[in-house]
Amino acid sequence: MSNALGQQALDQLFFQAHSYNSFADKAISEETIAELYELLKWGPTSMNTQPARYLFIQSDEARERLLPAMIASNAEKTRNAPLTVIIASDSEFYEHLPTQFTAYDAAPLFRENSGLAEETAFRNGSMQGAYLITAARALGLACGPMSGFDKEKVNAEFFPEGRWKVNFIVNLGYATEGGHHPRGQRLAFDQVAAIL
Repeated sequence: MSNALGQQALDQLFFQAHSYNSFADKAISEETIAELYELLKWGPTSMNTQPARYLFIQSDEARERLLPAMIASNAEKTRNAPLTVIIASDSEFYEHLPTQFTAYDAAPLFRENSGLAEETAFRNGSMQGAYLITAARALGLACGPMSGFDKEKVNAEFFPEGRWKVNFIVNLGYATEGGHHPRGQRLAFDQVAAIL
């Protein structure tokens, strides 16, 4: 018996998925936000480090604080999105390892090596951001991931203590007709991959 997902699920997660620039005028409930996290948190990370942190921007007040950090085209998208998620990494994620990774005491590996901690936080936090996008699509949400923003402004405004650092930003909402550009081509396997 195959464990592969059916075509409908594959279409929703990948084949028919788009990056959305605009969304239906419909709020995302706090229950759905909680459900989103309950799904994405199960994506694996190295040593179960789970360094990603999520700031859900829903109120008009919080959105107005974020907009000055966005490039013009992304500011407009963000202004009209029902929900925006700032995906950050916790530079001291290792403080949670005693309860999250019990195989052995791994916290000193990171506490004593800031370069390793920074690399681990960025790599695994990026994976968790991708899990968020996949989980959102699985729940029927449309996603608009963005990297066009001033990271120093975002960090200063939302994470002034310096422990959390922004990685990227995702607008979330419900799909609307014409909310995305036409689908672009994808590179072929032999352009990007090799089997040795």
